[in-house]
Amino acid sequence: MSGNPLDDEALLRYSRHILLDEWGVAGQERLAGSHALIIGAGGLGCPASLFLASAGVGTLTIADDDRVDLTNLQRQIAHETASVGELKVRSLAWRMHAINPRITVNEVAARLDGDALLKAVAAADVVLDCTDSFATRHAINRACVAAKKPLVSGAAIRFDGQVSVFDPRLERSPCYHCVYPETKDFAETACAEMGVFAPLVGIVGSLQAAEALKIIANIDGAETLCGRLLTIDAKTMEVTILRVKRDAHCGVCRT
Repeated sequence: MSGNPLDDEALLRYSRHILLDEWGVAGQERLAGSHALIIGAGGLGCPASLFLASAGVGTLTIADDDRVDLTNLQRQIAHETASVGELKVRSLAWRMHAINPRITVNEVAARLDGDALLKAVAAADVVLDCTDSFATRHAINRACVAAKKPLVSGAAIRFDGQVSVFDPRLERSPCYHCVYPETKDFAETACAEMGVFAPLVGIVGSLQAAEALKIIANIDGAETLCGRLLTIDAKTMEVTILRVKRDAHCGVCRT
């Protein structure tokens, strides 16, 4: 990141956020000094990353071992036809820097697991789970609980999406495992098999970015989705918010 985080160019670039009474210069300074980890550079990771980059999050680490495929272009808006065959993290990082050259983007062209996942989560201020694997979501959740880092979780399949925040810094907060217990007989469902409505991933990814920004900017009076699960049916545009509680017998956050 070049120069003073809030020099004249930055004040102009981020002026529409700074004009918000709840945000101001202090909120923008917190963003400039923050580090967000986005795991997944696909349908959810693209809009989430672009909004965090444009908003001025100082350091963004994106992790994904996949390459851009032609079928991705229907919904993964950071990638383009010329990017087919390229690493997704490289394609996404290029677009993030094109929007905002002031930020630092770390590219991790690998599937984070084990110690690498634990270290990446520990180094971040907020983690966004933009993956489409149930097993990976549980691994990310365990790492966030261990490091006490807030997790913004999103998912989208067919016309159905959901977003929630799991914040182990708060005693009342459930973790992902509290809401979706890990079972051996769970069958993974991929959008390659079921399909996904293109704008839905944009909606969910944008909501993830909004939750992450509220967390790291520490906006006065803002309430995150911690303890709540937002679901959206894109066919009817019906949005439902469900209360979710911490499981007193959870094998992850109660151990």
